[in-house]
Amino acid sequence: MSANKTVLWWGRFDPDYSRNRILRKGFADLGWRIVDFRPQLSMLADWEAVLHKLPKPDLVWLPCFRQRDLAAARRWSRRRGLPLIADPLISAYDKQVFERGKFAEGSAQAERLRAWEGRLLRSADLVIADTPAHAEFFAQTFALAPQKIRVIHVGAEEALFQPTPLPPYDGKRPLEVLFFGSFIGLQGPETIVEAARRYQGPPVRWVLLGDGPLKAECQRRMQGQANVAFEPWLAYEQLPARIAQADIVLGVFGASAKAGRVIPNKVFQALACGRPLVTREGVGYPTELQSDSGIVWLPPGDAQALAQALAHIAMQPAGLIELGRLAYESYERYFGEQVIIEELAAALLATIR
Repeated sequence: MSANKTVLWWGRFDPDYSRNRILRKGFADLGWRIVDFRPQLSMLADWEAVLHKLPKPDLVWLPCFRQRDLAAARRWSRRRGLPLIADPLISAYDKQVFERGKFAEGSAQAERLRAWEGRLLRSADLVIADTPAHAEFFAQTFALAPQKIRVIHVGAEEALFQPTPLPPYDGKRPLEVLFFGSFIGLQGPETIVEAARRYQGPPVRWVLLGDGPLKAECQRRMQGQANVAFEPWLAYEQLPARIAQADIVLGVFGASAKAGRVIPNKVFQALACGRPLVTREGVGYPTELQSDSGIVWLPPGDAQALAQALAHIAMQPAGLIELGRLAYESYERYFGEQVIIEELAAALLATIR
């Protein structure tokens, strides 16, 4: 892919969201010039683009979560003979039907949402998925041709999330087990607090950092538990330093199909920091990560398995150094910055002729 091309990032997107920041850096590293168009109204954005007399780019890019911007971007790009790539990251249909339960599967509301999203995604020249399992979901759910989908993993911002030594351990302090997140069902925080309640092993300190809809219930269930602490959410830039204070990081434990298809930000960030990770198994991960990866895999929603796994780790604290080393190696090999750039380059090559 030759340099000196221009990509138009279209829509009411957040340029500071980590997925967008990582991909924008990838474009820059590949020699692309980025131009932003953030319209006032999604549905009339093509008319607004005409009024603004936007320069003709080589590609139009729809960032994550912006399905609402796709129709106008398609009209504008089609009139100019330009390719359009959509990076939805998540499906609105999946979120409202299976994650939030707002509409029952098969209901008229759910089918209307599925049809709406499918029409939009099929109108793109290429759709980006964050894992092969998510790509398969898009293909099956929205009748997308597999050749119109490419995978670009989420990764982590390596300027922030870097490998750091584990905290010194003298055998006297409890190991710190850190969860950070938005306390939603996909992450399974209720599984974590139940595991803390059942835990029987060498002393550990459970820290749950963040905020969200399930936090209050988790706090209620942990009242009186001295080994469990809740911390308020931190600014994004402060998160790496907080991860560096932990001995073990927890991923997600939700039992939904979506929780098994995706790889959350926190997983990439923990691995990039060289921290042993305990998380649920899922089809979204490369099969090569099943062993010697620095990751301890558990069945979804299994609090007893989580309690037992952490007790086993706590009984062998010297092994944390090796787990951390393997965790970072896994990140670098499968999800590192160079991997993301190569995946982006392959997607662009498949679209730009």
